[in-house]
Amino acid sequence: IMFSILAPIRLLSNVGVEIQSGIASAERVFNILDTKSDIIEKFNPIELQEFKSEIDLKNVSFFYETGETVINDVSFKINKGDMVAIVGPSGAGKSTIGDLISRFYDVKSGSIYIDGSDIRDYKMESLRKNIGIVTQETILFDESIEFNITYGLSNYTQKSLVNAVTAANSLSFIKRQPDAFHTVIGEKGVKLSGGQKQRLAIARAILRNPSILILDEATSSLDSESERKVQSALENLMRDRTTIVIAHRLSTVQRADLIIVLENGEVIEKGTHEKLMASRGLYHKLYKNNNPEIPNVE
Repeated sequence: IMFSILAPIRLLSNVGVEIQSGIASAERVFNILDTKSDIIEKFNPIELQEFKSEIDLKNVSFFYETGETVINDVSFKINKGDMVAIVGPSGAGKSTIGDLISRFYDVKSGSIYIDGSDIRDYKMESLRKNIGIVTQETILFDESIEFNITYGLSNYTQKSLVNAVTAANSLSFIKRQPDAFHTVIGEKGVKLSGGQKQRLAIARAILRNPSILILDEATSSLDSESERKVQSALENLMRDRTTIVIAHRLSTVQRADLIIVLENGEVIEKGTHEKLMASRGLYHKLYKNNNPEIPNVE
Protein backbone atom coordinates (compact mmCIF):
# COMPACT_ATOMS: atom_id res chain seq x y z
CA ILE A 1 0.00 0.00 0.00
CA MET A 2 2.82 2.41 0.94
CA PHE A 3 4.59 1.96 -2.42
CA SER A 4 1.26 2.30 -4.27
CA ILE A 5 0.46 5.69 -2.75
CA LEU A 6 3.94 7.22 -3.22
CA ALA A 7 3.38 8.15 -6.88
CA PRO A 8 -0.01 9.87 -6.29
CA ILE A 9 1.49 11.78 -3.35
CA ARG A 10 4.34 13.03 -5.54
CA LEU A 11 1.80 14.15 -8.17
CA LEU A 12 -0.06 16.19 -5.54
CA SER A 13 2.98 18.45 -5.24
CA ASN A 14 2.32 19.64 -8.81
CA VAL A 15 -1.36 20.45 -8.24
CA GLY A 16 -0.67 24.02 -7.16
CA VAL A 17 1.45 24.70 -10.25
CA GLU A 18 -1.25 23.24 -12.54
CA ILE A 19 -3.96 25.33 -10.86
CA GLN A 20 -1.97 28.55 -11.29
CA SER A 21 -1.27 27.72 -14.92
CA GLY A 22 -4.99 27.04 -15.50
CA ILE A 23 -5.99 30.33 -13.84
CA ALA A 24 -3.55 32.29 -16.04
CA SER A 25 -4.86 30.55 -19.18
CA ALA A 26 -8.48 31.18 -18.19
CA GLU A 27 -7.77 34.88 -17.68
CA ARG A 28 -6.37 35.15 -21.21
CA VAL A 29 -9.33 33.27 -22.68
CA PHE A 30 -11.91 35.41 -20.87
CA ASN A 31 -10.07 38.61 -21.84
CA ILE A 32 -10.57 37.62 -25.48
CA LEU A 33 -14.21 36.60 -24.94
CA ASP A 34 -14.94 39.89 -23.18
CA THR A 35 -13.35 42.03 -25.91
CA LYS A 36 -16.04 44.11 -27.59
CA SER A 37 -16.22 44.14 -31.37
CA ASP A 38 -15.29 47.29 -33.27
CA ILE A 39 -18.27 46.60 -35.53
CA ILE A 40 -21.21 48.14 -33.69
CA GLU A 41 -24.78 47.44 -34.72
CA LYS A 42 -26.91 50.56 -34.80
CA PHE A 43 -29.95 50.94 -32.57
CA ASN A 44 -33.11 49.43 -34.08
CA PRO A 45 -31.45 48.06 -37.28
CA ILE A 46 -33.48 46.98 -40.30
CA GLU A 47 -33.82 43.34 -41.35
CA LEU A 48 -32.44 42.14 -44.69
CA GLN A 49 -35.06 39.53 -45.47
CA GLU A 50 -33.96 38.77 -49.03
CA PHE A 51 -31.41 40.24 -51.43
CA LYS A 52 -33.42 41.68 -54.33
CA SER A 53 -31.55 44.00 -56.67
CA GLU A 54 -27.94 45.19 -56.30
CA ILE A 55 -24.79 45.71 -54.25
CA ASP A 56 -23.36 49.19 -54.76
CA LEU A 57 -19.92 50.31 -53.56
CA LYS A 58 -19.60 54.10 -53.62
CA ASN A 59 -16.20 55.77 -53.08
CA VAL A 60 -15.15 53.11 -50.57
CA SER A 61 -11.83 53.60 -48.78
CA PHE A 62 -10.35 51.50 -45.99
CA PHE A 63 -7.18 51.22 -43.96
CA TYR A 64 -6.20 49.15 -40.94
CA GLU A 65 -5.41 50.97 -37.71
CA THR A 66 -1.64 50.79 -38.07
CA GLY A 67 -1.15 50.63 -41.81
CA GLU A 68 -1.43 52.53 -45.06
CA THR A 69 -4.56 52.71 -47.19
CA VAL A 70 -5.67 49.27 -48.44
CA ILE A 71 -8.70 50.36 -50.49
CA ASN A 72 -8.84 53.83 -52.03
CA ASP A 73 -11.99 55.38 -53.53
CA VAL A 74 -13.37 52.15 -55.03
CA SER A 75 -16.75 52.25 -56.77
CA PHE A 76 -18.62 49.57 -58.70
CA LYS A 77 -22.04 47.93 -58.82
CA ILE A 78 -23.06 44.25 -58.71
CA ASN A 79 -26.51 43.41 -60.06
CA LYS A 80 -28.47 40.47 -58.69
CA GLY A 81 -27.62 37.25 -60.52
CA ASP A 82 -24.32 38.58 -61.90
CA MET A 83 -20.93 36.98 -61.48
CA VAL A 84 -18.34 39.66 -60.70
CA ALA A 85 -14.64 38.85 -60.48
CA ILE A 86 -12.14 40.91 -58.50
CA VAL A 87 -8.58 40.31 -59.68
CA GLY A 88 -5.18 41.87 -59.28
CA PRO A 89 -1.68 41.22 -57.95
CA SER A 90 -1.08 40.07 -54.37
CA GLY A 91 -1.74 42.83 -51.83
CA ALA A 92 -4.05 44.77 -54.15
CA GLY A 93 -6.94 44.63 -51.65
CA LYS A 94 -9.11 41.95 -53.28
CA SER A 95 -9.96 39.97 -50.11
CA THR A 96 -10.53 43.19 -48.17
CA ILE A 97 -13.46 44.07 -50.42
CA GLY A 98 -15.07 40.71 -49.58
CA ASP A 99 -14.53 41.40 -45.88
CA LEU A 100 -16.10 44.86 -46.19
CA ILE A 101 -19.20 43.55 -47.99
CA SER A 102 -19.61 40.93 -45.23
CA ARG A 103 -19.04 43.72 -42.68
CA PHE A 104 -16.14 42.04 -40.92
CA TYR A 105 -14.73 45.58 -41.05
CA ASP A 106 -16.42 48.94 -41.53
CA VAL A 107 -15.39 51.26 -44.34
CA LYS A 108 -13.40 54.33 -43.31
CA SER A 109 -15.09 56.50 -45.93
CA GLY A 110 -17.71 55.98 -48.60
CA SER A 111 -20.55 53.44 -48.29
CA ILE A 112 -21.64 49.98 -49.34
CA TYR A 113 -25.32 49.64 -50.20
CA ILE A 114 -27.40 46.50 -50.55
CA ASP A 115 -30.83 47.05 -52.12
CA GLY A 116 -30.45 50.79 -51.59
CA SER A 117 -29.67 50.68 -47.85
CA ASP A 118 -26.26 51.11 -46.22
CA ILE A 119 -25.09 47.75 -44.85
CA ARG A 120 -24.41 49.51 -41.51
CA ASP A 121 -28.18 49.99 -41.20
CA TYR A 122 -28.87 46.25 -41.41
CA LYS A 123 -29.00 43.81 -38.53
CA MET A 124 -25.69 41.95 -38.82
CA GLU A 125 -27.26 38.53 -38.35
CA SER A 126 -29.69 39.10 -41.23
CA LEU A 127 -26.91 40.52 -43.44
CA ARG A 128 -24.63 37.52 -42.94
CA LYS A 129 -27.47 35.02 -43.36
CA ASN A 130 -27.70 36.24 -46.94
CA ILE A 131 -23.95 35.82 -47.58
CA GLY A 132 -22.06 32.57 -48.08
CA ILE A 133 -18.26 32.55 -48.07
CA VAL A 134 -15.84 29.91 -49.36
CA THR A 135 -12.22 30.83 -48.62
CA GLN A 136 -8.83 29.42 -49.48
CA GLU A 137 -8.36 28.19 -45.90
CA THR A 138 -11.26 25.96 -44.90
CA ILE A 139 -12.37 26.14 -41.27
CA LEU A 140 -13.17 22.63 -40.04
CA PHE A 141 -13.58 21.19 -36.54
CA ASP A 142 -12.50 17.95 -34.90
CA GLU A 143 -16.02 16.64 -35.32
CA SER A 144 -18.07 14.53 -37.72
CA ILE A 145 -18.50 15.36 -41.41
CA GLU A 146 -22.20 16.05 -40.84
CA PHE A 147 -21.44 18.45 -37.96
CA ASN A 148 -18.95 20.39 -40.12
CA ILE A 149 -21.38 20.74 -43.02
CA THR A 150 -24.41 21.65 -40.89
CA TYR A 151 -22.56 23.87 -38.39
CA GLY A 152 -24.87 26.71 -37.34
CA LEU A 153 -28.00 25.13 -38.84
CA SER A 154 -30.73 23.37 -36.89
CA ASN A 155 -33.56 23.10 -39.42
CA TYR A 156 -31.96 20.94 -42.10
CA THR A 157 -33.16 17.51 -43.24
CA GLN A 158 -31.12 14.46 -44.22
CA LYS A 159 -32.45 14.84 -47.76
CA SER A 160 -31.22 18.45 -47.99
CA LEU A 161 -27.85 17.36 -46.55
CA VAL A 162 -27.44 14.61 -49.16
CA ASN A 163 -28.52 16.99 -51.93
CA ALA A 164 -25.92 19.55 -50.78
CA VAL A 165 -23.00 17.08 -50.69
CA THR A 166 -24.09 15.64 -54.05
CA ALA A 167 -24.02 19.11 -55.62
CA ALA A 168 -20.58 19.66 -54.03
CA ASN A 169 -19.22 16.42 -55.58
CA SER A 170 -18.63 15.08 -52.07
CA LEU A 171 -21.03 12.16 -51.69
CA SER A 172 -18.72 9.52 -53.17
CA PHE A 173 -15.74 10.23 -50.89
CA ILE A 174 -18.01 10.62 -47.83
CA LYS A 175 -19.48 7.16 -48.46
CA ARG A 176 -15.95 5.73 -48.55
CA GLN A 177 -15.23 7.03 -45.03
CA PRO A 178 -15.40 4.46 -42.17
CA ASP A 179 -18.58 5.95 -40.66
CA ALA A 180 -19.78 7.96 -43.66
CA PHE A 181 -21.38 11.23 -42.41
CA HIS A 182 -20.49 10.37 -38.80
CA THR A 183 -16.74 10.05 -39.49
CA VAL A 184 -14.67 12.38 -37.28
CA ILE A 185 -12.20 14.23 -39.52
CA GLY A 186 -9.67 15.51 -36.96
CA GLU A 187 -8.45 18.99 -36.09
CA LYS A 188 -8.83 21.29 -39.14
CA GLY A 189 -9.91 18.25 -41.17
CA VAL A 190 -6.45 16.71 -41.03
CA LYS A 191 -7.79 13.31 -42.15
CA LEU A 192 -9.00 14.73 -45.47
CA SER A 193 -7.19 16.00 -48.55
CA GLY A 194 -7.22 19.66 -49.53
CA GLY A 195 -9.80 19.10 -52.27
CA GLN A 196 -12.06 17.10 -49.95
CA LYS A 197 -11.94 19.81 -47.28
CA GLN A 198 -12.78 22.47 -49.86
CA ARG A 199 -15.75 20.46 -51.15
CA LEU A 200 -17.09 20.15 -47.59
CA ALA A 201 -16.92 23.94 -47.32
CA ILE A 202 -18.84 24.21 -50.60
CA ALA A 203 -21.45 21.71 -49.35
CA ARG A 204 -21.83 23.86 -46.22
CA ALA A 205 -22.45 26.94 -48.38
CA ILE A 206 -24.94 25.08 -50.62
CA LEU A 207 -26.89 23.87 -47.58
CA ARG A 208 -27.13 27.44 -46.22
CA ASN A 209 -28.45 28.53 -49.66
CA PRO A 210 -27.22 32.16 -49.52
CA SER A 211 -28.33 34.68 -52.14
CA ILE A 212 -24.87 36.34 -52.20
CA LEU A 213 -21.78 34.17 -52.59
CA ILE A 214 -18.17 35.24 -52.01
CA LEU A 215 -15.45 32.91 -53.31
CA ASP A 216 -12.08 34.05 -51.96
CA GLU A 217 -9.25 32.19 -53.75
CA ALA A 218 -11.29 29.00 -53.31
CA THR A 219 -9.09 26.86 -55.58
CA SER A 220 -5.68 28.54 -55.38
CA SER A 221 -4.00 25.98 -53.09
CA LEU A 222 -5.20 22.84 -54.92
CA ASP A 223 -3.52 20.58 -57.44
CA SER A 224 -5.01 20.39 -60.94
CA GLU A 225 -7.08 17.23 -60.31
CA SER A 226 -8.55 18.54 -57.05
CA GLU A 227 -9.18 21.94 -58.66
CA ARG A 228 -11.17 20.27 -61.45
CA LYS A 229 -13.49 18.55 -58.95
CA VAL A 230 -13.82 21.67 -56.80
CA GLN A 231 -14.46 23.86 -59.84
CA SER A 232 -17.29 21.55 -60.88
CA ALA A 233 -18.77 21.87 -57.38
CA LEU A 234 -18.41 25.65 -57.53
CA GLU A 235 -20.35 25.72 -60.81
CA ASN A 236 -23.26 24.07 -58.99
CA LEU A 237 -22.92 26.49 -56.08
CA MET A 238 -22.87 29.63 -58.26
CA ARG A 239 -25.97 28.69 -60.24
CA ASP A 240 -28.75 31.31 -59.81
CA ARG A 241 -26.72 33.27 -57.24
CA THR A 242 -25.02 36.65 -57.14
CA THR A 243 -21.35 35.70 -57.01
CA ILE A 244 -18.21 37.66 -56.15
CA VAL A 245 -15.11 35.74 -57.23
CA ILE A 246 -11.81 36.89 -55.74
CA ALA A 247 -9.20 35.12 -57.83
CA HIS A 248 -5.50 34.86 -58.44
CA ARG A 249 -5.86 32.20 -61.14
CA LEU A 250 -7.55 34.15 -63.90
CA SER A 251 -8.64 31.05 -65.81
CA THR A 252 -11.59 30.83 -63.39
CA VAL A 253 -13.04 34.28 -64.17
CA GLN A 254 -13.33 34.42 -67.95
CA ARG A 255 -17.12 34.07 -68.01
CA ALA A 256 -17.71 36.78 -65.37
CA ASP A 257 -20.26 39.45 -66.26
CA LEU A 258 -17.86 42.09 -64.92
CA ILE A 259 -14.17 41.92 -64.01
CA ILE A 260 -12.76 44.51 -61.59
CA VAL A 261 -8.97 44.89 -61.78
CA LEU A 262 -7.32 46.27 -58.63
CA GLU A 263 -3.81 47.58 -58.13
CA ASN A 264 -2.59 49.18 -54.90
CA GLY A 265 -6.17 49.36 -53.64
CA GLU A 266 -7.54 51.25 -56.65
CA VAL A 267 -9.70 50.17 -59.58
CA ILE A 268 -7.45 50.23 -62.65
CA GLU A 269 -9.74 48.52 -65.17
CA LYS A 270 -13.34 47.29 -65.49
CA GLY A 271 -14.99 45.19 -68.15
CA THR A 272 -15.52 41.73 -69.58
CA HIS A 273 -12.69 39.31 -70.29
CA GLU A 274 -12.74 40.10 -74.02
CA LYS A 275 -12.75 43.87 -73.48
CA LEU A 276 -9.90 43.78 -70.97
CA MET A 277 -7.79 41.48 -73.13
CA ALA A 278 -8.29 43.84 -76.08
CA SER A 279 -7.21 46.86 -74.03
CA ARG A 280 -3.87 45.12 -73.28
CA GLY A 281 -3.57 46.64 -69.79
CA LEU A 282 -2.82 45.09 -66.39
CA TYR A 283 -5.44 42.34 -66.81
CA HIS A 284 -3.90 41.28 -70.12
CA LYS A 285 -0.49 41.10 -68.45
CA LEU A 286 -1.79 39.09 -65.48
CA TYR A 287 -3.71 36.74 -67.75
CA LYS A 288 -0.64 36.13 -69.92
CA ASN A 289 1.44 35.38 -66.82
CA ASN A 290 -1.18 32.81 -65.74
CA ASN A 291 -1.46 31.33 -69.24
CA PRO A 292 1.98 31.54 -70.91
CA GLU A 293 0.89 29.15 -73.69
CA ILE A 294 -1.34 31.88 -75.22
CA PRO A 295 0.51 33.53 -78.14
CA ASN A 296 1.06 37.28 -78.29
CA VAL A 297 -1.25 39.06 -80.72
CA GLU A 298 -0.12 42.53 -81.76
